[in-house]
Formats: sequence, C-alpha cells, structure tokens
Amino acid sequence: MTLIDLRACLAPDVNARRFEALRRGLPRDAPDDWRAVAAIGALALGSRRVIGICGGQGSGKSTLAALLARAMEVAGRKTVACSLDDFYLTRADRTRLANTVHPLLATRGVPGTHDADLARSTIESLAAGAPTRVPRFDKGRDDRAPEASWMAVRDIRNVVFEGWCLGVTPQPATLLRSPVNELEASEDPEAEWRTHVNDACRRYARLWALVDWWIYLDVPDMDSVRRWRRDQENRLPAARRMSEMELDRFLAHYERLTLWLKSRFPDRADWHLVLDRQHRVSSARASTQAGPPDGR
Repeated sequence: MTLIDLRACLAPDVNARRFEALRRGLPRDAPDDWRAVAAIGALALGSRRVIGICGGQGSGKSTLAALLARAMEVAGRKTVACSLDDFYLTRADRTRLANTVHPLLATRGVPGTHDADLARSTIESLAAGAPTRVPRFDKGRDDRAPEASWMAVRDIRNVVFEGWCLGVTPQPATLLRSPVNELEASEDPEAEWRTHVNDACRRYARLWALVDWWIYLDVPDMDSVRRWRRDQENRLPAARRMSEMELDRFLAHYERLTLWLKSRFPDRADWHLVLDRQHRVSSARASTQAGPPDGR
C-alpha cells in the first residue's frame, strides 16, 4: 500500500505537505508504514485525548505508539505513550492467583493479570493533564519495578495507550467449552482458567471507556505472530530469550483472545490496519461508523 493510499484511506483531509514534512522528521530506522500512520495521526487526531492501539504480539504496537507520541510532540501536543504491560499485577499477586484460582494465572498477559484499577486511575490522571507517576514493569524480573523508578509526567495533552488485548470483550460462554490449543486442552481441561480470564474481561470495560480513538493492527495469523514475536526475542540478551518450546507455550496463553479480537474488533476500530506476512500495511480503513467496545 503506497503512502498516498494510506493517507487517503485514513485521513484524506490531512495537508499533504505537512504530512510529508512530519513523516520525514520521524526516526528513519522505523518502518515507513508506521512513520506514515504516526504522521497522519498527529495531524488528524490532535483533539483526541486517549488513543488506543490494539494488535497481536509482535504486530508493532509499541513502535507505532512511540512514533505517534513523538509525532504529536513535534506537532505541538505534549504526549506520553504507555503500555498495558506496565500495569501487570506483581509477581506475588499473580502467584497468589495461581495458587488459589488456577496455575496458568502465574503467567502475565491475559485479562485478570493486570491491575485494571491502577491502569484506569493512571490513564484518567494523564488525560486530565494532572501530575502523574506511570508504573513500569520489569519483564526481566517478571515483576513491577520499584515505585521510585516510575515515570513522572505532568501537563500531558495526549495519551497513546497500547496493549495486545486493549478493547477485548468477553466471549459467549459456549465458546469457552472447546480448547483452541494444546495448552488449554492439557492444562485447562475444565475451562476454569479461560472462564476466569473471560470474566475478567468485563472488569476492563471502564478502562476501555477512556479511549477516544481505536487503532487496530490486524495480524495475518498466529504463525505470523510467532515469527514476529521470535524476532523480538532475538533482540534480547541471550540469557533472557525464550526457547522455541517456551515461546510456543507463552503464545498459547494469548491465542484464544487474539483470534477473538481478530473476529470482532475490525468493525469497531476507528482505524483498521491490515498487516501482511512481511509486516507491511496491506490495506487500511477508517470507519465513520466505528463505536466503542461492547459494554462501554
């Protein structure tokens, strides 16, 4: 998809010269597609206080969020990018859930393993422009970082909020009966874990309601998610990389809701970006009909 086509699909009224100047000013080592989307967003979405970016693992959420925040800064709006990942429950809290509810809840990532109340209060504070400390999660330690290391921000005008399950809604109970992969079949045969995760989705509705504009990065399939997530692993120090078996098991925790989002979210997103297997934007759509996630 050409950059002209991308701009025409997402925001045809954006001034072409301003768009091109802003795009060229963004880091050249970033994918050109994401630089273009960030420039379009900075020029078209400036009045939106909270912009949410959803997409499967490895889809480019963090990269796009950082570029969009940078582009908005250049366009004159002080902006912060933050991730749902930084609101994971502490390791101790997840261990308690694993011991009292289901062992699979020890692994971070799915709804029910975040502090949704902390996320909501933080995003609300940021969106109001109030002085705010933003939590940070240390994935190397698999635990929340000490509060002294949290990011302190003030006078923010925009928030770019990203996360793989942003906007997710509960599945019908009938869909929980059949496992979607070997992890669910062997380690959750009675559907206790996936039912707990599904119930937790309802508790996130008040957090999703803070988002003014939704961008969905539509992955081609789970095989692409795996390849892209492996690329991310390979950029980590060798001691921190997951093995092939560990990565497969890790991603299996997210497969059900990744596929559920893929089936449901495109029609609800304000901007729907379809990615091809080479990680390029193959098509884009801006919806004037898009509404908030169910339950908002």
